[in-house]
Amino acid sequence: MSASWPMPFWIAHRGAGKLAPENTLAAFREGARHGYRAFECDVKLSADGIPFLLHDATLNRTTPERGVAGERGWAELARIDAGAWHSRAYAGEPIPSLDALARYVIANRFALNIEIKPTPGQELVTGQVVGREVLRLWAGSGLLPLFSSFQPEALAGARETAPDLPRGLLLDQLSDGWLDQALRLQCRAVITNYALMNQALVEQLHAAGLKALVYTVNDPASAEWLIGNGVDGIITDAVDRFSPAG
Repeated sequence: MSASWPMPFWIAHRGAGKLAPENTLAAFREGARHGYRAFECDVKLSADGIPFLLHDATLNRTTPERGVAGERGWAELARIDAGAWHSRAYAGEPIPSLDALARYVIANRFALNIEIKPTPGQELVTGQVVGREVLRLWAGSGLLPLFSSFQPEALAGARETAPDLPRGLLLDQLSDGWLDQALRLQCRAVITNYALMNQALVEQLHAAGLKALVYTVNDPASAEWLIGNGVDGIITDAVDRFSPAG
């Protein structure tokens, strides 16, 4: 039996990843402070197989460290400052594990879109591990995260270990065969760059039984146009501009 759709319309990107350091618990708290109840984050694996939050393959942009994050063990990653790059107010904010994030979102009854963001070459195993760990961490909570990825192999891995949890294929272009790929992966949604989405694409997705979501919408005119064209969800950085109750 397929799971019910878990996401409300408005989803905060990487927590509230502009107002606070992205993919940290501080960013989630900031999004919650603005009334958001649904969040997106990026998850990859440490060298010893622990799922943790980070967007980039390397540590270079959001920490003082350098190099591929997935080549380090979790004990080392957990000690890295992932906040000072954003502002002094967040100095010392750690990289969170998926385990820590699960405790936070479950306690607050938040919805979560987990983008599986594998270190290159780790697509299948990352999906498999994240799927398995989500089933363990969310067991008995009554909440179901949404998996998404630009990497079909990562979604296939998540389908292997957590087949009943909903999946969404992320697209930054409409390559040949994209819809067939989403259907083969038994996705529930396609999530595109908002510049790709229009009424015809929304209708095509709905006709295929898929939800139409977009990322990353930060200006009111674009949001209004997309809503008018029937999208099912918007991922935004602009949590201080868009009310999730609106």
